[in-house]
Amino acid sequence: MTDNRLNIKLEFAKEVVKDAGAYIKAHMTDTLEISEKTHFDDLVTNLDREVQDTLITKIQELFPGDHILAEENNVRHDINDGNVWVIDPIDGTTNFIVQKDNFAVMLAYYESGIGKLGLILDVMKDTLYWGDGSTTYKNDELIRLSVAPLAQSLIGVSTYMYRTNAGGLLDLSHQSLGVRAIGSAGIEYTNILDGKIWGYFSNLSPWDYAAGAILIAPFGYVTVQLDGSPMSFDGRQMMMSIPKQQLEKLSRPIKN
Repeated sequence: MTDNRLNIKLEFAKEVVKDAGAYIKAHMTDTLEISEKTHFDDLVTNLDREVQDTLITKIQELFPGDHILAEENNVRHDINDGNVWVIDPIDGTTNFIVQKDNFAVMLAYYESGIGKLGLILDVMKDTLYWGDGSTTYKNDELIRLSVAPLAQSLIGVSTYMYRTNAGGLLDLSHQSLGVRAIGSAGIEYTNILDGKIWGYFSNLSPWDYAAGAILIAPFGYVTVQLDGSPMSFDGRQMMMSIPKQQLEKLSRPIKN
């Protein structure tokens, strides 16, 4: 990366995401304050809020002119308006509560709607995936991904979309070796980067896909709605992250 300004933001982002992961690990055995948001299985903990508050404070201290779009406490900003950090403090909160595994801290940075930096920390594996849209790293190792054909691969899915055949996803799965459902968009994106799944289909909010979309882009992946149109970064949308060469084929049979 030759842009010194972005380099500064990247090094800052790597540090604060790692710090967030360490904080979560240090407090995992604490008695959690757990509450419901929209549904009994849509949970938030005090750690989600504490990590988000800390990230926001650090961003605002160092980059006071930047904006925030974040999951908790209705922190919203138009992704196309200026410099915007997108935060998911604990992606996979239910996994965090129940499994103490398969959850991530995610942070992305956009300028006027263009993804510049993406970071996903697999907290329990202490593995950081990071990149700038042109290259992606796993810790300090450059990722070199060779995408296998769908017929030789697995698909990452939302269980609801799969069991209801939303957008023809169940039908599509018959062209693959099968499906896997993790319950964390961040971990699903790391599975794409590790070559464990061919693509990912889910119903996500902006903070769920903002970082992952940047990290998989260097390998010919696009993150779009089921009809192939761009993500709006405003509310939940059924979406897919797939190899771009498959977009025309899949956007026809897979519809809302």
